[in-house]
Amino acid sequence: MFPRSMHETFVEKLYQTLKDNKQFNKPKLSRTDFTINHYAGDVTYQTDLFLDKNKDYVVPEHAALLCASKCSFVSGLFPPLHEESTKSTKFSSIATQFKQQLQSLLETLSATEPHYIRCVKPNNLLKPGIFENNDVLQQLRCGGVMETIRISCAGYPTRKNFDEFVQRFSIMEPKVLKSCSDEMTACKRLLDKANLKDYQIGKTKVFLRAGQMVELDACHAEVLGRSAIVIQKKARTYICEKQYKLLRFSAIELQRAIKGINYLNPF
Repeated sequence: MFPRSMHETFVEKLYQTLKDNKQFNKPKLSRTDFTINHYAGDVTYQTDLFLDKNKDYVVPEHAALLCASKCSFVSGLFPPLHEESTKSTKFSSIATQFKQQLQSLLETLSATEPHYIRCVKPNNLLKPGIFENNDVLQQLRCGGVMETIRISCAGYPTRKNFDEFVQRFSIMEPKVLKSCSDEMTACKRLLDKANLKDYQIGKTKVFLRAGQMVELDACHAEVLGRSAIVIQKKARTYICEKQYKLLRFSAIELQRAIKGINYLNPF
């Protein structure tokens, strides 16, 4: 489109247009590079081959020829394009197609609920049993995990449904289910029992601050510990009482037998 343009002129226009932008930097040792301050860190781009890469446009006739191939693998690589009357389709570059595919992917992701698996490389040696703390921490920071954790801790990271919360912590106040008319009131009673503050009660969930779930689990464990002691006490009492009654009955029977023998044989 601009025959006289070069990568040097492109970079010069960037320097002039974005010189006041905080996310844009000009390297000191190069006149054809530029640096963008991304969220994950600074990335330096080299413009030496920008024009050559962008000239790799797709010729519609070539794409149509390959699309009509009898080989299913080749025809699958070049799906039929939508017919458009504009001149821009004749010079559709690889970057343009990539942008269109990316837009289609974003639309698909927006219409679904994707779940991501974040992978972390433990070391640069690609060997098992080695965990480099600083390297892993840098990956988590660049991937936004640390920032996500900070934002989550600043709000209410723990959220429990009313029925799940009552089912788990009702042992702290066994009479709460009988005395409360609904689960929301029961959740409030349980939270007050644990002396928690700064929590929120929603329409269907309980919202807890960071660390409050640990306090509830500690109270839950304490109640379970006391209950276990009571059960052990009752069980040991039953066993000891049973052994005592057996020994007492045996002693009485032995005494009766000895007395009977002495009565029959006085000498």
